[in-house]
Amino acid sequence: MAKVAVVTGGAKRIGRAIACHLHHLGFDIAVHYRSSAASAQRLVDELCDLRPGSCRLFQADLEEQAQIDAMCGELLAHYGSIELLVNNASSYFASPLHSATPAQFDTLVGANLRGPYFLVQGLLPGLRSGTASIVNILDVHMDLPLQDFNVYGATKAGLAALTRSLAVELGPDIRVNGVAPGAILWPEGSDSYDETQRERTLRQTPLKRLGEPMDIARTVAFLACEAPFITGQLIRVDGGRSLVS
Repeated sequence: MAKVAVVTGGAKRIGRAIACHLHHLGFDIAVHYRSSAASAQRLVDELCDLRPGSCRLFQADLEEQAQIDAMCGELLAHYGSIELLVNNASSYFASPLHSATPAQFDTLVGANLRGPYFLVQGLLPGLRSGTASIVNILDVHMDLPLQDFNVYGATKAGLAALTRSLAVELGPDIRVNGVAPGAILWPEGSDSYDETQRERTLRQTPLKRLGEPMDIARTVAFLACEAPFITGQLIRVDGGRSLVS
């Protein structure tokens, strides 16, 4: 019987790459999405064409506790045992201190920190196999501040701290690690990385190029499948960007 991986925000971009790579390695995939229904369905169709019945969709707004609870119930009812949870879903937008609103603050905290926390809590019964793991997708901006993205950075720093804390609390049954991407894909629909900022970012990256979504997917797979004595670690996949001030 195939092992099960739950990938939040799995319909597009890095989440999609993670889901596809884990599927290639033999996992059945539970793809969570919030609003990207068409992209999510295309992914499910693609993976099920390769291996029938190997991928299912689960919809929820991770800012809403009732929807988290409902999705956890559906996941546990369908799968029972879950080998891997990848907390990839995230909200990303600027929140300059002079204009940030409580609603913006709550959205970022809800999606990037509160949601993953209560998803872990809700799926604990399925993760208690003794070999399961959780991988949280962080961001190099958890400790490399990005102008005007103060709340976003704080939520990713909080998720990094939560990663370490849960590694202590959930061991030895469940390993918990984090992967912090650098410049992999430029943000969609955001002016935070205009052409000048993109050029500056690449200049400050020792490898002088963007990474690829598969760089993150392979790191997630390594932590899940080939690192049984690694827990509580934060791996930066950033071409060396976090080394340069």
